[in-house]
Amino acid sequence: MNMKRGTPAFGVVIGLALVALGALVMLIGFWKTLILAALFAIGYFIGTVENKSDFIKSTANRLIPNREAKVIDFKTEIAKEQEQILNNAEEAAKAEENKE
Repeated sequence: MNMKRGTPAFGVVIGLALVALGALVMLIGFWKTLILAALFAIGYFIGTVENKSDFIKSTANRLIPNREAKVIDFKTEIAKEQEQILNNAEEAAKAEENKE
């Protein structure tokens, strides 16, 4: 069976999964279904990830920025650029006056 995204077989499987999810919500309630989904995700993680500590470290490093990383304050950077442009314009105007 071809289970690639965009194939009819994949659509049937996703449809059945959503029907099962809807049935669970109606039968046992939203929060219990959510807990079951979370437990399934944890079990899937335990079963499929080979090196769990490296996976957790790499995920944490992607989500939490490095403390030494410089945070760019765009307002300050734009203000500096505008001030530099004004200074350059003033210097050009003074140079123009000195030529005359």
